Amino acid sequence: MTRPELALPQLHAFVVLAEELHFGRAAARLGIAQPPLSQQIRRLEDRVGHPLFTRTPAIGLTAAGRELLPAARRALDDLADGLAAARAVGGGLAGRLRIGFAASLALTVLPGLLRAYRDRFPDVRLDLHELTSAPQVTALHDRTVDVGLLREDPDDPDLRTALVHTERFVAVLPATHPLATHRTVPLRSMADEPFVLLPRSAGPRFHDRVIDVCRAAGFTPRVAQRAVEWQTVCALVGAGLGVSLAPEGIRRLRLRGVAFRDTTSDATTDVMAAWRKDDPNPLLGHFRTLVHEFGS
Repeated sequence: MTRPELALPQLHAFVVLAEELHFGRAAARLGIAQPPLSQQIRRLEDRVGHPLFTRTPAIGLTAAGRELLPAARRALDDLADGLAAARAVGGGLAGRLRIGFAASLALTVLPGLLRAYRDRFPDVRLDLHELTSAPQVTALHDRTVDVGLLREDPDDPDLRTALVHTERFVAVLPATHPLATHRTVPLRSMADEPFVLLPRSAGPRFHDRVIDVCRAAGFTPRVAQRAVEWQTVCALVGAGLGVSLAPEGIRRLRLRGVAFRDTTSDATTDVMAAWRKDDPNPLLGHFRTLVHEFGS
């Protein structure tokens, strides 16, 4: 048995007439003439196979009409809710935005950026994925995240980027290191020290940026240890296994046995937002606007 075709205009006419119990008032409320209203009701009654209204001595609902009325109201309410939800998603006011982020950004720009976005778009669900920079680029290509917040521009032809934040570099030293007695450390004075760095596979562009900053100071760092997370890098430095060069925000870790010092270098590192060029997701437009505000 086939299901009857859904006739939403007829259901709307039926609900209004059931509420007014008067053809003239119902037609006026619907903005149509009375004959078209009568035709809509007749068509719906034909679909049901039974009268929905008594006509004499006064208009009233039959047993079939009383049974249909709650379902008709639910159908109209569901349609209205669906249309509103579709408009919200289409306008970038609702839906889901998947964001990849480097863990260290939780110490700097991430909380403020997310707070500002949630204040403006409370109905958007944010799915956060903690990833280092290189895996974020992979996730963008695999479409498992919609936007990435990473260190340094990935220089990928399939991605667009925008500057979010710029940080200076700081020296990360064991608290007992002689250089820790200085308020500002010349980078050249770290030339003979073993370094603890992130692996290049975690973020090639950032890794190369650190190497370039050291080379501009006249040396290539000798890497003794590598760690994926900045907290681990700093912990290894605190254990005396070497020194490091980190974005300024890392000093907020406040680890025992670790000293953070400004350097004489004016070199900086950039935090970038990245997204696919071909992504039509309307949620991205609002996020990009917010990113530009943070980067201005």
